[in-house]
Amino acid sequence: MEITWYGHSTFGVEIGDESLLIDPFFDNPKTETDPEELDPDYVLITHGHADHIADADRFRGAHFVATPEIISYLTDEYGIEDGTGMNLGGTFETEEAYVTMVRADHSNGLDTDYGATGGMPAGYVVSDTKPTQVADSESQAFYHAGDTSLHTEMRDVIAPYLEPDVVAVPIGDHFTMGPWQAAVAVDWLDADYAVPIHYDTFPPIEQDTDDFEREVDATGSTADVLVPDGDESIDLDELLGY
Repeated sequence: MEITWYGHSTFGVEIGDESLLIDPFFDNPKTETDPEELDPDYVLITHGHADHIADADRFRGAHFVATPEIISYLTDEYGIEDGTGMNLGGTFETEEAYVTMVRADHSNGLDTDYGATGGMPAGYVVSDTKPTQVADSESQAFYHAGDTSLHTEMRDVIAPYLEPDVVAVPIGDHFTMGPWQAAVAVDWLDADYAVPIHYDTFPPIEQDTDDFEREVDATGSTADVLVPDGDESIDLDELLGY
């Protein structure tokens, strides 16, 4: 598995011969990628705010995964033709990956509009093996927390049963967790590596990632904090020594 951070909350995930894109929003200061150059097989949407779906229409050939409300909205407003609506707790299976939709605590207005909701916001755990109650030391899993506050499902469900190796957590504060709560999340998730996301895009969420690293250290977590540049890729095989 290889993950690429395109700034804000936008990630590409390469797993086997498939590519997935999470929360397409390329109008952010961390990326120089032209979204027209990308051709994902699947697009995962955590929630309906504009800074997570703004470039959805550039990927009409992909298969979209989101809540039923967001799939319907993207079909009507963005011209998306191929999608699967699912809900929290569900797992969507591709030929190469298992995508489990998990809880996120956040608002979910469509295009940030107060007039309509996209259902529950979500995060995703993308893994190369089927989630079960039996631990698998050879599996790889990436957790994209979405826009969220701290919640105990990270500690009680995601960590022990979905076993993420790398976690991407928002640190921007104001709209999501800030550095100290994100650090607690990293500790609860018991992951090997943590990547900060959803920061520096707008003035209210400007952050120094050094603060996040210090907060992670203060929890006693053994996770290493990775702060990729925009458009930088991380190879999980190399990272985890597989």
